[in-house]
Amino acid sequence: MILLQAYDDEDVKAKAELDFNESVGFWQAWAIPGVSSFAFCLFFSKLIAYTFLYWLPYYIKSTPIEGRLLSAKQAGDLSTLFDVGGVAGGIMAGHLSDKSGANALVATSFTMASVPFLYMYRYYGNVSFVVNVVLMMICGFCVNGPYALITTAVSADLGTHESLAGNAKALATVTAIIDGMGSI
Repeated sequence: MILLQAYDDEDVKAKAELDFNESVGFWQAWAIPGVSSFAFCLFFSKLIAYTFLYWLPYYIKSTPIEGRLLSAKQAGDLSTLFDVGGVAGGIMAGHLSDKSGANALVATSFTMASVPFLYMYRYYGNVSFVVNVVLMMICGFCVNGPYALITTAVSADLGTHESLAGNAKALATVTAIIDGMGSI
């Protein structure tokens, strides 16, 4: 025996509203185009940024610049210029992303540009104080640009992706996945 239940229009609307307001699951959010690639990009960007945060003062203190070693305080103060470059990089990455609408291209370009500058900093950062400062700020610019872009604008864009049909509750899940990969 098959039981048929009749629904009136209000019941159907209430059910649709309930489904619409439910959050998306982990795998559903992971399947959104771009989430996995940006999550892995953030993993590497954040790895480099935090390596510089903790390692850079020690490196500066241990590496003679123009033939002289800096004190721990001087090295710590100097290493903050990496973050100054990072602020400028975040602003520029956001601006370029807004103008072009190509978040992935901007993040990839910044990340690819960071590779030669990181090598240059390693090999030429001890030549002079000015070269050290300039290269350190450029490294911060290139590394923290995609980091800032991905953790903010990209996460918001992907959390409101058209495949979610306007479900705003996916934003937190997508942001958590991307930032969580960066924190691993």
